Amino acid sequence: MRFLRLGPIGAEVPVVSDGETFWSLLPLTADIDGAFLASDGLARAEAAALAGELPQVDPTGLRVGAPIARPAAVVCIGMNYAAHARESGAEPPSDIVVFYKHPNTVVGPYDDILLPPGSTTTDWEVELAAVIGTRARYLSSPEEALRHIAGFTVANDVSEREYQLQRSLGQWSKGKSFETFNPLGPWLVPTAEVGDGSGLRIWSTVDGEPRQDSNTSDLIFGVAEIVYRLSQFTVLEPGDLINTGTPEGVGLSGRFPYLGAGDEVRLGIDGLGEQASTVRAAR
Repeated sequence: MRFLRLGPIGAEVPVVSDGETFWSLLPLTADIDGAFLASDGLARAEAAALAGELPQVDPTGLRVGAPIARPAAVVCIGMNYAAHARESGAEPPSDIVVFYKHPNTVVGPYDDILLPPGSTTTDWEVELAAVIGTRARYLSSPEEALRHIAGFTVANDVSEREYQLQRSLGQWSKGKSFETFNPLGPWLVPTAEVGDGSGLRIWSTVDGEPRQDSNTSDLIFGVAEIVYRLSQFTVLEPGDLINTGTPEGVGLSGRFPYLGAGDEVRLGIDGLGEQASTVRAAR
């Protein structure tokens, strides 16, 4: 099953789909949020849909929003593919590199990316994203951590490199928290259907030209390991979003031009869908 949110910004309707039929989740929940996830909402929704207990929705012409309501936290892992670390000028890390994005960076998978005024170094980063389903605190192992993940989706960790690296004074979040800098979706797919998130092709293009093409098995720290390590110093709450890192092939490498107004960024992960955003100048 796929979970998504359809409708205008701020008025999205939670939906579950088997790929052909779409059912409204409004009889069960007002949104796909932390409370819904923590109450075993994904399994309850799937059962209700298959039992014919939910009204159908026609998705034709409806905007696709981010598949989860605005999270309380967007936790990001940096340099988590060895080749990307090296193209960024660093050796692969011995522990997780953590930074945060403002939750209001999260937008829909087909919404525009707004280019900050004067920016010439805005970059794309396709990432496997995990959504926390139940509170995770001082977990004992990665195996336990996997049970706290509700599901997976696709994220674009858009980055303004000048603000991230030259203006940051060591804090990457300056270059990560511009509006629209985290397109998310199109779907949330339950962990039961994805496993631990490994073995998935992950890719991106700009204006149809290949940029990134890798596999989530190449993550230095797998998703369960990330959640386990995060839980040792951060209490993760239901609905929190974790971006797990990007593979090589970004603009920072020097091999490709950075994004400009009018560019189309497409990216996807096997089994989790594809997204496409057009870059527009912020006004």
